[in-house]
Amino acid sequence: MSKMNLKVNGKQYEVDVDPSTPVLWVLRDHLNLIGTKFGCGVGSCGACTIHLNGRALKSCQLPVSAVGTQAITTIEGIVAEMGELHPVQKAWLELDVAQCGYCQTGQIMAAVALLKTKPNPTDEEIESAMTGNLCRCGTYIRIKAAIHQAAKSSTK
Repeated sequence: MSKMNLKVNGKQYEVDVDPSTPVLWVLRDHLNLIGTKFGCGVGSCGACTIHLNGRALKSCQLPVSAVGTQAITTIEGIVAEMGELHPVQKAWLELDVAQCGYCQTGQIMAAVALLKTKPNPTDEEIESAMTGNLCRCGTYIRIKAAIHQAAKSSTK
């Protein structure tokens, strides 16, 4: 075990964990931030997507020791950053994107990261950015529409 200092959603935390512990389990089991979901455990589905310094990464394969002083943002932190629902979250609700909802936190985190780098993405850019996030319910058409809607509302 090793004491580590993490910056998560703008707050400092000290955790005592094995350095090889995936960030996903530190967030869920030690910090009680359960919005980040466990899906496949091998970095293929994207349910565990977080932001590390604004970049979307899968937390199930990221050892906590690799984080260092970088800032982690979870789905809980997206609202905290904005003081209200993010335009992506609003679009998700307005377009009724989620069916079972399990993958949606990872989908939203990937979409938010995309819009930070590409404020008005094309269909192809959305498809490329979202490739690593799987939806068993197949809501990809609504996901794409919600990202376009969020992009439009973010530029107003």
